[in-house]
Amino acid sequence: MKVGLVMGSDSDFPIMKKALNVFKEFDVACEVLLASAHRTPAVVKDFSAGARERGLSCIIAGAGAAAHLPGVIASFTTLPVIGVPIDATSLKGMDALLAIVQMPSGMPVATMAINGAKNAALFAIQIGAANDPTLAAKYKTYREDMAAQVIAKNKKLQESLESN
Repeated sequence: MKVGLVMGSDSDFPIMKKALNVFKEFDVACEVLLASAHRTPAVVKDFSAGARERGLSCIIAGAGAAAHLPGVIASFTTLPVIGVPIDATSLKGMDALLAIVQMPSGMPVATMAINGAKNAALFAIQIGAANDPTLAAKYKTYREDMAAQVIAKNKKLQESLESN
């Protein structure tokens, strides 16, 4: 599996790096691009239009404020696009969330929570796991490990409650 990760500004990188960390954990290849839907539209178009030919299975796009990047990317590819609204303005990311979630009919963009790059990467993993048994097994183990952590924390909590 190979994914694209696009952000509209270098200030988005601390948030989007969470997606990169997930891809490293799952050994998933990732193309990273910093490009603006408004300042470098030709770069966005070239990246998006050629994504399938480069072997990408989906694209994650993080953007703040007007947050046009995910929708513009979706207009140039038929691959799944996952939008990550970034908290970049005094509106705390609500402007970006609403911009990304309100794509016109026929131009879907899956929308994560504000600053939800980690979940975007996990959603991309789920997309890839649909046709990759090895990736599906890694994701299943990841989920089982999460459950085991919660069970262990509950056990510790119960023990502390009993000793009080």
